[in-house]
Amino acid sequence: MSKDKKIVILGAGYGGVAAAIQLNKKLRRNGSVSITLIDKKPYHTLMTELHEVAGARVEMDSVQVRLSKIFAETKVKVVKDVIDNIDFKKQILSSETDKYQYDYLIIGSGAEPAFFGVEGVKENGFSIWSLPEALAIKAHIIEMFEKASVERNIEKRRALLTFVVAGAGFTGIETVGELAEWKYRLCEEHEIDPKEVRLLVVEAMCNILPILSERLIKKSEKYLKSMEIDVIVNAAITKVEKDSITLKDGTNIKTNTLIWTCGVQGSQFGADLGLTMGKRNRVQVNEYMQSVDYTNVYLIGDNAYFEEDGKPVPQIVETAIQTAETAAHNIEADINGKAKKPFKSNYHGIMVSIGSKNAVSNVMNVETSGFAAMGTKHLVNLHYLWGVGGFRQVVAYIMHEFFDVRDRRSMLGGHLAARTPILWLAILRVYVGVIWLLEGVKKVQEGWLSPANNFVVAMPKVSDAPLKSTDAVTSATQVTQYWPEPLIKEPLGIYRWFESAIIAPNYYLFQLGLVLMEIALGLALIAGLFTVLASFGSLFLCANFIVSGMAGKEIFWYIFAALALLGGAGRAFGLDYYVMPWLKRWWSKTRFARRTYLYTD
Repeated sequence: MSKDKKIVILGAGYGGVAAAIQLNKKLRRNGSVSITLIDKKPYHTLMTELHEVAGARVEMDSVQVRLSKIFAETKVKVVKDVIDNIDFKKQILSSETDKYQYDYLIIGSGAEPAFFGVEGVKENGFSIWSLPEALAIKAHIIEMFEKASVERNIEKRRALLTFVVAGAGFTGIETVGELAEWKYRLCEEHEIDPKEVRLLVVEAMCNILPILSERLIKKSEKYLKSMEIDVIVNAAITKVEKDSITLKDGTNIKTNTLIWTCGVQGSQFGADLGLTMGKRNRVQVNEYMQSVDYTNVYLIGDNAYFEEDGKPVPQIVETAIQTAETAAHNIEADINGKAKKPFKSNYHGIMVSIGSKNAVSNVMNVETSGFAAMGTKHLVNLHYLWGVGGFRQVVAYIMHEFFDVRDRRSMLGGHLAARTPILWLAILRVYVGVIWLLEGVKKVQEGWLSPANNFVVAMPKVSDAPLKSTDAVTSATQVTQYWPEPLIKEPLGIYRWFESAIIAPNYYLFQLGLVLMEIALGLALIAGLFTVLASFGSLFLCANFIVSGMAGKEIFWYIFAALALLGGAGRAFGLDYYVMPWLKRWWSKTRFARRTYLYTD
């Protein structure tokens, strides 16, 4: 096996991140191999969710995954730099300040919008192919509403409130769906009648979403119509000016906003490398994802041009990930002297959201729409994020999409986003804590700390077996009289077994533990320390009392109170306000947490 191999990955898009993750898994124990990931940004962008940022459904951090957190405690070194030149013969990448030597190079510099030579579109339109572009669209739309709110000229006002999306593919339809929901908030804030706002999709082909089945196309059209979005097909845009667009039939539409989503091509950076090119600015590769010019140079995702069955592989996320996995496998195979494998696509399906509640999808040849399709899209996103950032990233996604939403813009509406001021929870927390503490103190006063008394194991009934001593009668009476009318007449069978096999021989330890746990729960809740754990402890005790036949109807009060206190009641006038942030910072810095992603931001 060769020694001291340097692998460099250029670009932290879907493909670059997937390649780095796979190489780390395959080569993490090989001390002679280094892996460097270079990108001009310190974060990985969730490109498929940019429309949510442009439409103000989520904040920018929801589509950013920090590279330092993805690759914490791995052998992948993350470098933030801008590469200006690659010398393939000397195997060196150069930036303005540094040089990077490589033995194997993976290029995943991504794609850029294709403008197809349309006059003025680059100068006067917006594209949505990066986070800065999505933020620029968001800021521009707000500006248009601000200007329209004070514009008295009817024609100028109409142009300001006309928003055109060019292209009825996935990105175009998802973007206009977000704008359709956002307009109501903007209209309310700027005192504009929503009927004045016009949303328009212009498509050069004869259908929207042409890759979908006729059934899903019709469903999509129905959703768009219900959201008051106009669609014009067979209408190629021929000219874009600052305040209007012109269609091929001569129609001129007055607008100050054009969002161009009509297609993408490989990045100009990749096209200028001097490698053999395929089509649409994409570099020609063989079946192993190697450049046809240099066998140690691999291209993935939007940079790679490869045909399957006479058709170029599509520029979609699954292609980026699967080509990256092929490249990573073949580099590891070359290092370890194993056989390479050719690329074989395995696409699972497509999903298109139209706003926050409607979607269409075809996954594994199963077509769904509406709630089911939107649920499928969220599950697919969660699956991807679990592979990238584990528990931490999954929690962040759920919070962004369901708990931190505004204007009820999620598939579940705003039900999960409702907030209760934790001041009231603090009052409930202290009250429940006092009740648990009093229960514990009461048991101490009744003699629960004495080994001579048995309060936790019910003795046999007189009719079932002869009692052997007056002490047994006393214990049975204590147990019977102490507990209220139980919810279940007899303890569950499994509890009976556990009681006879485990609790009975050690009844005093369990009795003592119960008293101490009630007192500890009471003190923790009163102080607001580890409130979530204390609430789970309350639920555990309640469940134990129910299955053992010791709990009456009053137990439900404890259960529902404990559920309410799971919402962070210790952060108001409690020690959790100080302790939890400190613990969170400490835990997130530990090697175990960073390696397993078992922490949240």
